[in-house]
Amino acid sequence: MISTDNTSSDCVALIVAAGRGRRFRSKIPKQYSKLNGKCLLTQSIEIFYSHPSIKSVRVIIHPDDRLLYDEATKDLNLLDPVLGGHERQDSVRLGLESFRAINPKYILIHDAVRPFVNENIINNILSSLKNKDLAVIPGISVKDTLKRVHENIITGTVDRTNLWQVQTPQGFNFKAIIAAHESSNGLSLTDDAAIAELAGIKVRVIDGCQSNFKITTTQDLFRAEQLLKIDGDNNIMRVGIGTDVHSFKDGSAIILCGIKIPFNKSLKGHSDADVAMHAVTDALLGSVGAGDIGDFFPPSDPQWKDCTSEIFLIHAGNQILQRQGLITNIDLTIICENPKISGYKSQMQKNIARILNINIDKVNIKATTTEKLGFIGRGEGIAAQAIASVMV
Repeated sequence: MISTDNTSSDCVALIVAAGRGRRFRSKIPKQYSKLNGKCLLTQSIEIFYSHPSIKSVRVIIHPDDRLLYDEATKDLNLLDPVLGGHERQDSVRLGLESFRAINPKYILIHDAVRPFVNENIINNILSSLKNKDLAVIPGISVKDTLKRVHENIITGTVDRTNLWQVQTPQGFNFKAIIAAHESSNGLSLTDDAAIAELAGIKVRVIDGCQSNFKITTTQDLFRAEQLLKIDGDNNIMRVGIGTDVHSFKDGSAIILCGIKIPFNKSLKGHSDADVAMHAVTDALLGSVGAGDIGDFFPPSDPQWKDCTSEIFLIHAGNQILQRQGLITNIDLTIICENPKISGYKSQMQKNIARILNINIDKVNIKATTTEKLGFIGRGEGIAAQAIASVMV
């Protein structure tokens, strides 16, 4: 993902994380609570951060939360956060105004406490926006009977025909939604679609997903934990294999698993040419039938020029998370004559584990040579092969 403040981008994402979440009853705001070892805000950011069509991500935070935010995003290259206002509507307006310099064509606005948004929802929203819709939101049609209640007594039954429960991200034409927000300044509407409606913008609803729920209470967090919990009787082990090769070029270092290793050459590639991380990424994608790196990050696309391969690995991890999978093992073999990498294996293991939010003992890294045979034996490049097992 490219995140610069002075370039025009087709689509950006704005994550709303300035709320206090009083119903959550926690010592820290709910967006910084942990789910499967990672805070909700981080998980919500990563799906947008790794999406190939989203060029930059910005978060709206509460003024008191800067230290929590810095810790949650320390490994992500995001735009500077924006301090929120008194109401959610004020916060979003400030966030929208912070994008004026970038002037994107589209913007996605997402609640920080919806960590299970998936790539299909984002893709469908973007498709509708590119098809000339000015506002697109995901939702689920209401299927349960609705009752109006006062002091725990039913006062009426609500006709559920044509009623939908809406979700985020909500996608908009940037110029249309920022104008709508500025014209409704001072009101207190609960979502951005309502602001668009007030401005006379036609809002399209697309199918959302039941798992894309908002975590409001501690019971919701428990539900999320249950959603991630693996039931061995109802799941299967799937295995993926990834292989990659890169040739050398003139340089002074190579990147393997995100670790810079001094050497008298570099690896040639469109991105940072991290041959080891590419192999791991493809193995993970293959384990859940999610294609390969080239499907999401084609080398023909200039936006991925010289980018860090961590973006690719985060994307693969999100693909597994969306399928409610659990990484059980990664076994990586790096094949080269030089440089010698034995002194860097521990750092590489830790970095892969950190990016995927898994225990380090689930990552194994080996190194071997070809006994001077072939292009690797002649010192012309490096190959890597990875096998990943995932319970889904």
